[in-house]
Amino acid sequence: MTTPAHDKQKLSAEQIAEALPADFRHLPGQLMARYRTSDFAAAQQLAAEIGRLAEEADHHPDLQLGWGYVEVRLTSHDAQGVTRRDTALARQVSAVAGQHGAHPEPAALQLVEWGLDTWADAEVLPFWRALLGYGDAHMEGEVSDPSGRGGPTVWFQDTDEHETPRQRFHPDVWVPVDEASTRIEAALAAGGTLVSEEHAPAFWVLADPHGNRACICTVASRG
Repeated sequence: MTTPAHDKQKLSAEQIAEALPADFRHLPGQLMARYRTSDFAAAQQLAAEIGRLAEEADHHPDLQLGWGYVEVRLTSHDAQGVTRRDTALARQVSAVAGQHGAHPEPAALQLVEWGLDTWADAEVLPFWRALLGYGDAHMEGEVSDPSGRGGPTVWFQDTDEHETPRQRFHPDVWVPVDEASTRIEAALAAGGTLVSEEHAPAFWVLADPHGNRACICTVASRG
């Protein structure tokens, strides 16, 4: 199968939003959906049907399944993002999931990354790449799992050199745009505080009762 050149071009956030089926959500560099099934056998059947569609399209998602669920991740590695191949297959997956009686669970979708404040990322990057077993694979300013196992991404945020101890690691919790407010409200109800919403809806900065910070992030307003 020959894929038209325009189907291999990376889509903007606006183009993705226009083409995205209701079951899927746009998270950094990929489309994701999670389906609840009646049992493990039903999850296997749905995964097999998604595999058949992927073979026909010659475009293969990452699948994770367990008792009563299937999670689907779609991206175009050659474009380093989402293309029309991904949105087209997402629509097919959405249709077949409905036929199998699987129920989408967008609220369960998230990606977690760790940001490290550093004034010398080139010095620390090899350590984190080796520690996490990622081999030589990395992108500019970060190390990420090349195997598809879902290991955490560690990215490096520039900061001034300092000796005074302070929090330098913080988690970035990426959630679907329409789930951000729910997640923030839950964190605040659990004793957290809102530190900043200056960059919302791209991200909000929150802190736990001891002042340790974390970010809730979405793909919104990122160009």
